[in-house]
Amino acid sequence: MKQVIFAIAFILMSLAASASYIFIPMDENQKNHLKAYGIAYWVLEAEQEVFWLLNYKGGSFAFKNNVKFQEECVARDVSFQVIPDAQYTKILQEIGNPEINMDVIKLEVAPKVAVYTPDVNAKGETIQPWDDAVTLVLTYAEIPYEIVYDTQVLEGELPEYDWLHLHHEDFTGQYGKFYASYKNHAWYRDHVEKMEGLAAKHGFEKVSQLKLAVVKRIQEYVAGGGFMFAMCSATDTYDIALAAEGVDICDHMYDGDGPDPAAQSKLDFSKTFAFKEFTLKKNPLEYEYSSIDVTRDRKVQMKMDYFTLFDFSAKWDPIPSMLTQCHTRTVKGFMGQTTAFKKREVKSGVLVLGENKSAGEARYIHGEFGFGTWTFYGGHDPEDYRHLVHDPPTDLNLHPNSPGYRLILNNILFPAAKKKKRKT
Repeated sequence: MKQVIFAIAFILMSLAASASYIFIPMDENQKNHLKAYGIAYWVLEAEQEVFWLLNYKGGSFAFKNNVKFQEECVARDVSFQVIPDAQYTKILQEIGNPEINMDVIKLEVAPKVAVYTPDVNAKGETIQPWDDAVTLVLTYAEIPYEIVYDTQVLEGELPEYDWLHLHHEDFTGQYGKFYASYKNHAWYRDHVEKMEGLAAKHGFEKVSQLKLAVVKRIQEYVAGGGFMFAMCSATDTYDIALAAEGVDICDHMYDGDGPDPAAQSKLDFSKTFAFKEFTLKKNPLEYEYSSIDVTRDRKVQMKMDYFTLFDFSAKWDPIPSMLTQCHTRTVKGFMGQTTAFKKREVKSGVLVLGENKSAGEARYIHGEFGFGTWTFYGGHDPEDYRHLVHDPPTDLNLHPNSPGYRLILNNILFPAAKKKKRKT
């Protein structure tokens, strides 16, 4: 008799589970926003659909109820509710109201993630004297990623990945313009030696030529349907390298000879993703690449440093809506070698997702190229206002609800909603 009762109870529980959903709120009621993205990714890895409820309680997630999913939410300290099918249907009806700025996006496949980063040890950890916000938050959210660098890019491995992040990088071949401050430091000398060896290995005389070839291959990856995300100096130096194709902009301490004195007039802005009419910083000892970045000129005080996310139509503009999902529209600013972009030097066709309007700064921008997309996010670490070389990495256990880090994770899930057939 007890076995019969147990069997009936199990069947009833199974039926209840199949007719219910796990709802993960992403507003102020969420204990850990960052790990919630990891839960969504984990469910996708289990080959289950996830529904992204744009603008509903901060961009919440929902998926079919499963005891294992509940247990994982508990283990990761992610707030969730189990709601009956009727309640979820009511939520969908509310979202479907044409007068309400909300929508539902179905996520189907966990995107395969690559991080372009140099100098990794046997554990896959970067050994440069700074960390990277994206790898920090991917690790914290428990979203898997693989490391690639110049060799993998040039050997054609990028199409294996759905999403590519460009680590803090200098694509102009000037080693971050760290020469004035760090030329005598072991890490700097080691990096130069490794990069020169890598350039020679691939048949290039200069590191700048190697980096241009890498930039062009990444451009092909995007054109073929890839999703590229870059932060800090990987944003403006990427476009500078494209504009300066075939032009020597590096001084002798970087490549052994002087730059082309007419380099500025030879820049081709039609080749860039995001920026136009910028001016190169010719001083090789200045810790800046061009006029794109606002870091040297801005007069924004730290306590007043915020940027605002634009409010897009979820039903008509789902892509920018996905990329700006957050529990606040105002995000605190943070510095970097490239902090933000002069808005007047952003191309007219580029979509500005977040800006400091009073300062004339575009902070978070997005565009399409070919079959793919790119997103540039200024600054180095959303929870470390002025992150310096050799500073310890941010402990995200102290910032589980970081709006600035949420924007990074929006980009991670974006390809799951917008899988495209790659151009062959």
